[in-house]
Amino acid sequence: MRFILRMLTWYHGQTLGTQIYTWRNGVKVGEDDMGNIYYRTKDDKRRWVCYSDIPEASVVPPDWHGWLHFTWDEPPTNAPLPHKKWEKPHLPNLTGTDKAHVPVGSLRREKPAEWRDYDAWQPE
Repeated sequence: MRFILRMLTWYHGQTLGTQIYTWRNGVKVGEDDMGNIYYRTKDDKRRWVCYSDIPEASVVPPDWHGWLHFTWDEPPTNAPLPHKKWEKPHLPNLTGTDKAHVPVGSLRREKPAEWRDYDAWQPE
């Protein structure tokens, strides 16, 4: 079933065209903790990622993001970046999920106590 979804839609993994291009020209560089696989061409003119699940750019960790955008030449598998002890682990974008940030005053938060006792006015 997943194979058919990949053939017909772009958002269920790499497309058939990307899969053929990766097979013919791609050199596997590494894999991150989330299962995304990173490739480059033999001459290192193009770099790309094949996502493990949904194609969402926010699931790419910062180390790999910098390599994909030619910020540094060596991938994190060869030259891992130093991390500070105060850095938090990478999280994908949580917007639209239950774990999304809900600021004070948002309607998604629990209603304050003074709102619970309020009875809306109804015309007679």
